[in-house]
Amino acid sequence: MSKSSSKQTARRPMAMGKCPKSAPRASRSLKPRCCDWDTEAALRMLQNNLDENVALNWKQLIVYGGSGRAARNWQEYHRIVAELKRLKSDQTLCIQSGKPVYIAQTHPEAPRVLIANSNLVPSHATQEHFDQLDLMGLTMYGQMTAGSWIYIGTQGILQGTYETFGACAQKHFLSSNLAGKWIFTSGLGNMGGAQPLAGTMNQACVLVAEVDAKQAQRRIKEGYLNRVTDSLGEALKWIDQSLGEKKPVSVCIVQNGATVAQELIKRKRIPDIVTDQTPAHNFMNYVPEGKSFQWFQKLRDKDPTEYLKHSQATVIKHARALMALQKKGAIVFDYGNNLRGQAEKGGLLIRKKDGTFAYPGFVPEYIRPLFCEGQGPFRWALLSGRKKDLLTVDQAVIKTFPNKPSLKRWIEKAQNQVPILGLPTRVCWLGYDERVKMGLVMSQLVKTGKVSAPIVIGRDHLDCGSVASPNRETEKMLDGSDAVADWPLLNFSLNAVSGASWVSFHHGGGVGIGNSLHAGMVIVADGTRKKEARLERVLTHDPGLGIARHVDAGYSAAKKVARKRKVNLPRE
Repeated sequence: MSKSSSKQTARRPMAMGKCPKSAPRASRSLKPRCCDWDTEAALRMLQNNLDENVALNWKQLIVYGGSGRAARNWQEYHRIVAELKRLKSDQTLCIQSGKPVYIAQTHPEAPRVLIANSNLVPSHATQEHFDQLDLMGLTMYGQMTAGSWIYIGTQGILQGTYETFGACAQKHFLSSNLAGKWIFTSGLGNMGGAQPLAGTMNQACVLVAEVDAKQAQRRIKEGYLNRVTDSLGEALKWIDQSLGEKKPVSVCIVQNGATVAQELIKRKRIPDIVTDQTPAHNFMNYVPEGKSFQWFQKLRDKDPTEYLKHSQATVIKHARALMALQKKGAIVFDYGNNLRGQAEKGGLLIRKKDGTFAYPGFVPEYIRPLFCEGQGPFRWALLSGRKKDLLTVDQAVIKTFPNKPSLKRWIEKAQNQVPILGLPTRVCWLGYDERVKMGLVMSQLVKTGKVSAPIVIGRDHLDCGSVASPNRETEKMLDGSDAVADWPLLNFSLNAVSGASWVSFHHGGGVGIGNSLHAGMVIVADGTRKKEARLERVLTHDPGLGIARHVDAGYSAAKKVARKRKVNLPRE
């Protein structure tokens, strides 16, 4: 690595390599360039992660989540592409934090790619040590689906957010929606950008703070956001008008979320629901208050230590403001970005006497009952690139599950309100038995030619049995096993031996370095009989282990599901 190519900043490795003139774009050809469709799918999904309409910042290989990358640098990206194109159907490519490092002679039913991202020995798993290694070009932050090549844009978290707000309505307001209620939140990145649309889909009015005006305009363009202003007074006027008319609306205030939260308290404007989805998991990605967004961008590169001080101080103010809003009657929950943990790291007393956080996380509050059923974010991508294929699968989902009216409503809302930004994609939460059933339906659609090319099936790492994350997915486990990390390792291994197309094991996704370990899987439905056997294994064992995890933790709901659906558990 030559000195001339080296550029060291607060956030980037020593050499990102030469950026191409145009963003990668997945092929839409009905014929693979690679040895088989598994390998072709890995290549297309890697490129789709970096599509200019999908990625947060494709030039820096950042897909989402502040700094989650698809490859370590451009040199390694091109090497990965080259190795995938020459890989054989009985070989497996090993990826070490965004870099190809080994080609193993395996067998046709083995995964074509094994991915490990961001993993560190526990005693060294600090943000500071990780950043040093990243600067040296030895690792990269893969988030969850960025480095595992299965990101599908903001839609990927949209239904989960939609379901979370819906569960909130049911639990706190005994209602099927949030009509007449308003939500305050922050962050319009590729994850937080789902919040305004998920809120309005639930009939709520949503006020979202975002420091970057360009992100707000992007969400307007994509249809995730309705209106934008830099005046809090005007924003609240629009919210009040829509509440009076009983019509949902989403409004962005281009200001810092911590600042707006404090101002709402001063004005005695207490929202019904408050959360946050800024990239607080990493202080260097969280934007402080007090100066312009552009000013802080320059400070971060010029003096990262000073930036860190400002960021940490604002995170504390932000969390303190959310606690104050809670005391004044707002329903407050953490939406998985570790704002609470980061504020505690900065010195804020944010726990109750029993040791739990002052306000809950969204998983124990709303999502864990779904996890006990083996439910999770089942997603797919159409490798043909054809919208008609997406609509064909949508209708197949509705037909396959006629007794799930909520699923039909979701699919119809997604068709009408979610734009196609890269390859056509969809997500819906499905449970044990349902995932394998849908996977086999997809295989038949490909086999019969009703869908013109194979379908990629994957999920977020946020799932029922694939994560250990004490401040998010495994917060407040019934048996105290929040930090036990055997489960994602079992999940990674089980999906690999079951025949997934590619598998991944990451560290630090969602909540930051040192705070989570998690696994991902992808399998391609290509219409062949051999692949259907693999689909049955993977799509049964993946959620099955999730049910086992919750049975082991003592959840009676999981035990009932296991008995009813004959999940193969060891005898007592």
